[in-house]
Amino acid sequence: MRQAGVYSGLLAGGISGRTGPHSLPLARIKKIMKRSGEDVKMISGEAPIVFSKACELFIEELTVRSWMATLHGKRRTLHKEDVAAAVVATDIFDFLVEMVKEAAADGRGTARGGGARDLEA
Repeated sequence: MRQAGVYSGLLAGGISGRTGPHSLPLARIKKIMKRSGEDVKMISGEAPIVFSKACELFIEELTVRSWMATLHGKRRTLHKEDVAAAVVATDIFDFLVEMVKEAAADGRGTARGGGARDLEA
């Protein structure tokens, strides 16, 4: 008789009643994947789990780099300007630079951080 493996607990129960140890909603990820193009018809069960983990790692990396920008500004509150500064300063986030510049042009933030908010620490 086959016994449950190490991963059986990860896919059935996991953390806080979800269907695994991931913290992003798999149904939402699957919905985004299906809307990505007309060519996407079917998605295997493992693909959203892999995308969930990749998103978590991406968010973690961006958050750590943004936090470094916050500490460099001698503050303890992370602002969107810190995220923009992390994007501009890091080569691996080059695909986000245009979005950061658009946000700065709309008056919603600056790409370098700074401003009146930095004075409130």
